[in-house]
Parts: sequence; C-alpha cells; structure tokens
Amino acid sequence: MIRKQRSQPSTYEPEVQAEKRLEMWIQEYGHDLKWLAYSYVKDYSTAEDITQETFIKAYQKFSTFKQESLIKTWLYKITINLCKDHLKSSYMKRVVRKGAELFRSIPSSKETPEEFLLQKDEDEALLGQVLKLEDKYREIIILYYFEEFDIKDLAQVLNTSPNTVKTRLRRARQLLQERLTAEGGSQSE
Repeated sequence: MIRKQRSQPSTYEPEVQAEKRLEMWIQEYGHDLKWLAYSYVKDYSTAEDITQETFIKAYQKFSTFKQESLIKTWLYKITINLCKDHLKSSYMKRVVRKGAELFRSIPSSKETPEEFLLQKDEDEALLGQVLKLEDKYREIIILYYFEEFDIKDLAQVLNTSPNTVKTRLRRARQLLQERLTAEGGSQSE
C-alpha cells in the first residue's frame, strides 16, 4: 500500500526565518537606530542598550506588525518610544556626555588640515545646538536631515499630522539659525 507521506512541520523553520530577518535588520538598521537613540539619550552605552531592546521587541512583536508602513519606520518608532520611556525614568538623573565623535569623518584629499578642522568645529557646533533643542524639534531635525525621512513617514513615526511635522521642522530650523547666529556673534567679539 502506498501511503502519502506527510511532511513533518519543522518546528525550527519559522525560528530560523525570524533569526535571519533579525540579522538583516541589525545589519541594515543597527547603526542608524543606535545613532537615533544616542541623539535622545546622549549616552553611547545607553543608546546601544536601547538599540538592542528595539531589536528584541521587534523580534518578539513581529507578528503584530501590520505592514502598513516600512520596517524601517516601525523600528524607528519602537526606538523613539523606548528612548522617551528611558528619558522619563529616574535613571536619567545623571550627567550627559558630549557625543561629537559620531560626526567624525575622514578628511578628503582636497581639503587642507585647517579646512578639515574648521569644518569639524562647525559640525560639532551644529551638533551641540541640535542636541540642545527641545525633544520635539531635535527629533524632527535628526529624522529629516540625518535619517532622510520624508514628511509623510515622519508624521507616521511621530504619530502626528504632516502639517505638524512641517511646522516643527520650520520652527526647529529657525531656532537653530538663531542659536548659531547668536553663538557666532559672541565668538567673534
């Protein structure tokens, strides 16, 4: 008698696929999520912890992902929420270290060492002013300019309307311009 052989469902196959998906997320988004977390918490080791927690949550909750947005948007949203939770916690009553090392870049062969140092100083001044912005303005600047989110995706990540995103972006630019102008005026005196 010929029996139809039933395929045995592999209990490990979904786990293997989920692990591959997780590895892909870590490779593709790990650095950017860590930088995003750092922009909120201003501590490198805490940012690493939040990034790891983001991937753990995403791994555990992937079945609830409705695919109404990109994975990137979903991961950024998780990271932002974890950062905000961390900032609300009592653990945040500590000293924040400066994070200018994230903006270090390799100088091109076209610029002189003096030009490189001047540009580095300007970048650090800009970063310092961005990190001093109120949360709602800082996150808009970082996500729009550094992470290159468009207005629609920003609105989705931040749970707000596109018009609110535009208004916050305009106000954040104004604040940065005022602060950098004021800082430049006080340095030249």
